[in-house]
Amino acid sequence: MTAGQAPRTHLLDGPDGPLEVLQTGSGEPTTVFGHGLAGTIDTTRPFATGVRGSKVFLHFRGHGRSVAPVPAAHTSTPADGAPAAHATGWGYGSLAADLRRVSDATGATRALGVSMAAGALTRILSEEPDRFERVVLVIPAVIDAVREDRALDRMAAMAQLVESGDVEALAASLLAEQPPQVQGDRHVQVWCAQQARQLIGTPVGTALRALPHEYPIEDRSVLAAVEAPVLLIGQVEDDAHPAHVAAELGEALGNATVEILPPGGLMWSHRTRVRSLVADFLNA
Repeated sequence: MTAGQAPRTHLLDGPDGPLEVLQTGSGEPTTVFGHGLAGTIDTTRPFATGVRGSKVFLHFRGHGRSVAPVPAAHTSTPADGAPAAHATGWGYGSLAADLRRVSDATGATRALGVSMAAGALTRILSEEPDRFERVVLVIPAVIDAVREDRALDRMAAMAQLVESGDVEALAASLLAEQPPQVQGDRHVQVWCAQQARQLIGTPVGTALRALPHEYPIEDRSVLAAVEAPVLLIGQVEDDAHPAHVAAELGEALGNATVEILPPGGLMWSHRTRVRSLVADFLNA
């Protein structure tokens, strides 16, 4: 790979079709990194800085070059406009299947999940408590109950923009989701514009309507069976990912460390701290 050239990804056979994967580093251990809803491989790569061994990044279904979810036949959309995630081909069970498939195929023994991927990892841990040696859950959004907050309306509005094809409006919406103290930063503005261009014309709009009405597991008490160390990273003043969710997950898990950071955007204002937390934990 020459300077300035994007790293080469490849397609791996997933449970419902091909999944786009990027592999970097070498040796043991192998850590898999999963992004949030409407995120990308590029948004998770900064979490891997300083992490030893092999690193595996995936695009979940409906993202990047990965397979688009296939809606179930003969499903209807409720009056509230929020179709059931499983009926649209989305849902935490399907996302967990994507992550499990990539982890199994690459021999990953450690995992990091951001937001949506944190939910997928929570689902895996509820079904296979000993699947990973170490796990990092970054800004988890929900555990075992439907969320009811202002973020739902914002995600529905963003879904309309993804499907409208209006790149500038979507970029402005993404910028409005960033912490106020960084919205004037040119790097943040450019990042939002890049994300908008990547999202237009993808199936993510359907996910933005459906997935926020779902939750990963039915009963958090099953997580007490997880003996592996888990690091939870939350942030105050993030209503899409309430800090209390990270704290409650920490209480439910058997061997967890919880770090709640100040506002400002984890990877905007606290990038050095987050990288240090993740690397120190995963390299232990």
